[in-house]
Amino acid sequence: MKIISVDLGKVRTGLAVSDSSGFLASPVGVITERSPEILAKKISEKARELSAGKIILGLPKNMDGSEGESAQNARAFGELLKNETGLEVIMQDERGTTMTAHRYLNETNTRGKKRKAVVDSVAAVIILQDYLDSERSKA
Repeated sequence: MKIISVDLGKVRTGLAVSDSSGFLASPVGVITERSPEILAKKISEKARELSAGKIILGLPKNMDGSEGESAQNARAFGELLKNETGLEVIMQDERGTTMTAHRYLNETNTRGKKRKAVVDSVAAVIILQDYLDSERSKA
């Protein structure tokens, strides 16, 4: 089953998808949208297009593990996404993923507009790969 992941942002939201075996995450792209309702519809369309059976949504916890306003917004969006898609939405701790994405982009010397365009989808890949790896380690 393919799994889609979402790195929710205020303006840009990154997406990634797993292969059918659940082994590897790949970037899908970025959706630029401020309206949560329209964003949920666009993600729902992408999930159908990719035949995804589950959604992993990044949960932006504080570094001490507590949940602030961003985490509450992500949980609310998760409910909206679940209602829009009819798919299971799993919240995945995303602490440090954007910093890791920037580190990867530094290592590949990705700069400027190109960097801005891909950092959110790279973060979505990291969120999904963390989830896939944690599920594999449970088996």
